[in-house]
Amino acid sequence: MVLMLTERQSDGAARAALTGALCLLLGGCYLMQAASGEYRLLKARVPLDSVISDPHTPPALRVRLTEVRAAREFASQQLGLPDNRSYRSYADIGRPFVVWNVVAAPEFSLQPKRWCFPVAGCVAYRGYFHERRARELALELEARGFDVVVEGVPAYSTLGRFADPVISSMLRYDDDELAATIFHELAHQLIYVKNDSEFNEAFATTVEEEGLARWLEHQGAAERIERFRTEQQRETALLALLRPARARLAALYETGAAVAELRERKRQILAALAADIGALERRQGVHYPVYDEWIATGLNNAQLAAVATYYDCVPGFKRLLAAGNGELPRFYAAVRELAREGRAARHAQLCGAATPAPSAAPAVLSVTEPSSTRGLRR
Repeated sequence: MVLMLTERQSDGAARAALTGALCLLLGGCYLMQAASGEYRLLKARVPLDSVISDPHTPPALRVRLTEVRAAREFASQQLGLPDNRSYRSYADIGRPFVVWNVVAAPEFSLQPKRWCFPVAGCVAYRGYFHERRARELALELEARGFDVVVEGVPAYSTLGRFADPVISSMLRYDDDELAATIFHELAHQLIYVKNDSEFNEAFATTVEEEGLARWLEHQGAAERIERFRTEQQRETALLALLRPARARLAALYETGAAVAELRERKRQILAALAADIGALERRQGVHYPVYDEWIATGLNNAQLAAVATYYDCVPGFKRLLAAGNGELPRFYAAVRELAREGRAARHAQLCGAATPAPSAAPAVLSVTEPSSTRGLRR
């Protein structure tokens, strides 16, 4: 059964239909909170033009939204991203994050737990519009022996089912990160493959980075281009630390050693990684707030899995872009061809190895596809 709502329905009818159907069809009210949260977000939207022209809008906000509007037009006109109503409105939600995502992995595995949802399929996180509920799930999973991380998320995509707004939580980013985030979320609307978070997030991350480079060049922002290139180099150096640590953990988990030995050797590998990150920060003269927080609370499998979801397949996508001489239409066509292949074949070409396929999800209802932790910049 498929239930599709339109934004022309009355507020009351839309809310009742959306929340009621979710509970009825899916046998629980997890998705009811998602429907309710999405409803409140959509109701808070105001067209960007109206906010910018409103004399009561704070000058700083007016300047930022004017920049957003220009980046949004660039996304469709120059990057070939969807030309629709998404990110052409603004919603002030009055909180630092729009959702909180829970990522979990078994104590001795780097494969994240998957949750399956209608339309979005199976993804490597579970999102909540209320932080308390995310923390409650995290505690429950920890009690069951999982490594867990809870991360606030400033933005997410409904995959084009609704006109996603620019959210006040996104303004925590600087202008360049904000533009990149819009490019990332629109990329999800352009190409999305059910049950393959790694493919989807790495594709969107590649579009985000390429889009930002072109946006800065379009603006002739030499200083910002240089800063962007420096951040890319730092990101590469950090990923170069994470990948071998994850490889050592994966090899350890396959040994079949006793639990006590596995825990001790896992602790040693993660402690060495924390020391390496600290040393890199000192060499670069920068701090990665997300990683500093993770180190302070104790690195674990879930945190490393969250980063892998976004970055493991990015080199493959960049190779694909380069093979098409950097032409985005050719790149998108090649990505669509890969999307038609099986998960194992896609991952063998893009990620260097096939990863296990999650179980399929029923296509029942359109909800949301939240963007999980963007660890290196977020």
